[in-house]
Amino acid sequence: MAFQRTHCLKTCLHMLLVCSALLLSALSAFSAETISINRDDTALDLTKAISIFRDRGETFQVSTAPDSEGIVRTIEVQASNRETAGDWAVMVLANTTDQQIDRLIVAPHFRMAGSGLLWPDLGSDRIVAMTPSSGFSLDRLDNNDADIFSITLNPGSVVTLVAELSSPNLPQVYLWEESAYKEIENSYTFYRGIVLGISGLLALFLTILFVVRGTSTFPAAAALAWAVLAYITIDFGFIEQLIPLSNDDLRTWRALSEVAISATLALFLFTHLSLNRWNDSLHYGAIAWVIAIVLLSSIVLYDATIAAGIARLAMAATAAFGFALIIVLSLRGFDRAIMLIPAWALLMAWIFGGWMTVTGQVDNDIIQPALAGGLVLIVLLIGFTVMQHAFSGGTFQQNLFSNVELQALAVTGSGGIVWDWDVGRDRLTTTPDLGRKLGIGVGALQGPAKNWLKHIHSDDRDSFRTALDAVVEQRRGKINLDIRLMTQENHFTWYKIKARPVAGANGEVIRCIGTASDVSGQKRAEERLLHDAVHDNLTGLPNRELFFDRIRSVMALSAVDTEIRPTVFIVDLDRFKEINDNVGISAGDTLLITVARRLRRLLRPHDTLARIGGDVFGILLLSETDPTEIANLADQLKKTIKAPISFAEREFVITPSVGLATWAPSRVQGDDLFKDAELALHQAKRFGGDRVEPFRPAFRDTAGNEVQLVADLRRAIERSELTLAYQPIVKAATGHVSGFEALLRWNHPRRGEVSPSEFVPLAEKNGLISDLGRYALELAAMQLMDWDAIMVDTPIFVSVNVSAQQVGQRDFVNMVDGILARYPVRNHTLRLEITETTLMQNPEQNCRVLENIKKSGIKLAIDDFGTGYSSLSYLTRFPFDTLKIDQSFMRSQPTNRDVMLRSIVDMAHSLNLDVVCEGVEDDEEVTLLRGLGVDYIQGFVAGAAMSSTDAAEIVIRQNPLIITDAAAE
Repeated sequence: MAFQRTHCLKTCLHMLLVCSALLLSALSAFSAETISINRDDTALDLTKAISIFRDRGETFQVSTAPDSEGIVRTIEVQASNRETAGDWAVMVLANTTDQQIDRLIVAPHFRMAGSGLLWPDLGSDRIVAMTPSSGFSLDRLDNNDADIFSITLNPGSVVTLVAELSSPNLPQVYLWEESAYKEIENSYTFYRGIVLGISGLLALFLTILFVVRGTSTFPAAAALAWAVLAYITIDFGFIEQLIPLSNDDLRTWRALSEVAISATLALFLFTHLSLNRWNDSLHYGAIAWVIAIVLLSSIVLYDATIAAGIARLAMAATAAFGFALIIVLSLRGFDRAIMLIPAWALLMAWIFGGWMTVTGQVDNDIIQPALAGGLVLIVLLIGFTVMQHAFSGGTFQQNLFSNVELQALAVTGSGGIVWDWDVGRDRLTTTPDLGRKLGIGVGALQGPAKNWLKHIHSDDRDSFRTALDAVVEQRRGKINLDIRLMTQENHFTWYKIKARPVAGANGEVIRCIGTASDVSGQKRAEERLLHDAVHDNLTGLPNRELFFDRIRSVMALSAVDTEIRPTVFIVDLDRFKEINDNVGISAGDTLLITVARRLRRLLRPHDTLARIGGDVFGILLLSETDPTEIANLADQLKKTIKAPISFAEREFVITPSVGLATWAPSRVQGDDLFKDAELALHQAKRFGGDRVEPFRPAFRDTAGNEVQLVADLRRAIERSELTLAYQPIVKAATGHVSGFEALLRWNHPRRGEVSPSEFVPLAEKNGLISDLGRYALELAAMQLMDWDAIMVDTPIFVSVNVSAQQVGQRDFVNMVDGILARYPVRNHTLRLEITETTLMQNPEQNCRVLENIKKSGIKLAIDDFGTGYSSLSYLTRFPFDTLKIDQSFMRSQPTNRDVMLRSIVDMAHSLNLDVVCEGVEDDEEVTLLRGLGVDYIQGFVAGAAMSSTDAAEIVIRQNPLIITDAAAE
């Protein structure tokens, strides 16, 4: 037993020693520094805390760092890529907080800082995969510029990360807070976009200059700009947005861009300094140097790293050699070299900063984009230098005339005259002789300046004298005058004199030299433009703007001069639009010109006649202040306009509506006077036209009421506050009700019943008649659909009046079809009534519209027949079903009435038209109309307008027509 215990004890001690040895071996094998992470750490550089293990094969074992309990484990990682070189990296992260931390591990593919000079690291995939010792596996995020892994660290955890490397180098690894990383990336993106845009515009601009001006300096500068643009496009990762490239391809492109910058820099130095001027050795040496750098691009295909290293050395050598050459040439006074000093000094500073960066002496995140921006700044400064030299005279003044020759050619070619005033001798000369050109005599304008005064227009003499004196006294400034010079025919010609003083050694003006140019054509054009701006093109009268300006001026004068008491007339031609529409615009223009001439003959010189609108004239009367004389003038205006006007073998009689307002102390503004005259005109139009209406204060209330009534009408249409009343139309033979005419009624909430004769004209004048007509059609169609349901066996029709504006609308047919579709009926009929006047406004168009309406199943009636044109030729062309005789025929003398009614009825029946007679009031008229063959009658005897309920009851009862004494009364 003792032996067994001893043996067991030895065995345990042996195993303990072995474990201790293994633990010590593992701890000694692990040398990575543990990075403690807090929540406030937004960005940590892990580069120096990473252990790199190279050439370890496809399987890698490593001991983890002790966790929070001091336990050390051994983990083994298998390479995910069979072609791996066996390079691994180990890092340890510790979450010392009591909260979970999410971070991003970022390893950029390319980093200029520390990339090397001779065999630079041009970028590569850095990390294939990362394996944690505990916790969840790391998610890889897609990114073209870096390898990014997302890691989550639990509270108090210590995680050992094993990274499988794609390349033996790992220049930089950062641990980022995700939002901070996105923010810094966005800021870099904005900066890169600005730099890239400037570089692109600069390259394009220098290329355009090369196309415009083909000197060798511009293409060399443009090539350098394009090379820099290519380098920045690759360095900023923009090329990967255009062309999908692998990291191997990017290394090749990066090396090519560096070779291109080095080659184009040498080429620019060669061309800008014109090295072929100095000596052959320098010339051939520069060419050989440029060719050698260009041939360096072939090495890129073999080894991009070697080519990039050589290109960096070549760029540094070119910069150093160029700087020395610029200094030498500048000391010799070579302008191009002197102008290049600032740009080349900045290039030398950039080369030094780049050397410190690639060798690792400067190592931060902003140095790489800063160097890219600095490179663009260098090219920008070079571009400015090239343009400054080109436009300062070095390039563009070669093989040209001298400045004196250029000035002489410019004056001669422009047709100008050299104007030279010798101040000391007071001798003014012109070359060639201006006096000969004006025909006033050779030498007439040569000699003292005062000789010019008698040939200058009296209004321009003071300005000429003042301009010359001011230049001499003030010893500065310039002469810029427009003066009128008299010709041989005593006409005046405009000349512009432009001259500058020449000062002597003591500062006194000794000479004034310039040009004199004939600007008469320009002045005439300006006068025409000014005249056209304030005058009517047709009549030549002042337009609305000039008329208002004169009214305001006269009103201002009337405030200080009691003799000035203006009167404003506004004349509107009645029914002028009908002449334009029916006869033509040329006839309307002729009438306007004739009226303008007639009105002008009635006025005196200090009165103003203006055309302030299409057919509206304005008169500002100053010659008369007596009310009686003003009234007489108004009557003369009316009679003059009403006189017949002949045009194309036709005579037209136009009636005017005239509104006038005279001066009053209450009217302090010209606008007040015009507005009052306008209100008077509206009142004259409201009373039917062909009248003169002086302003009365009550018109203001009427105008305000009219505006309010229009607003109320628009609101009533929108809120469906209008209703329809139905006036019966009965058969003349039986007295049975066959249909109704729908009449709009408006019960105003404050004014009560408003007559249609009042609100319908308002609707026409203010553009509401189309909405009003659509509203009436919808109400009538809706009522027909309701009656169709309760009066199946009694077909009736409802007539609705249609205005000219409705028929002229493009969508009128579609609107009617839409109403029929929404309110369909089986037995009843919707009928449209159209007046003769409406038809004749545009007969061709209206005929096509009515034919389309007829296809929808709607009956058509011509209303108020006999009151308009009554053209039988047009009547046969329109697709009417019914002819309505106007009620004015029933009020005519019986003898003439019977003959005319019989003719109309016979004509209508021969055209297969039903006849409706309006205004029938008693049974005698009913008997007469029955004998004449009238089909339907409408009027007091048939019944007054009623509600839809009463109308339905009448139809249902279908009582015959009975005329009683009471009804007649």
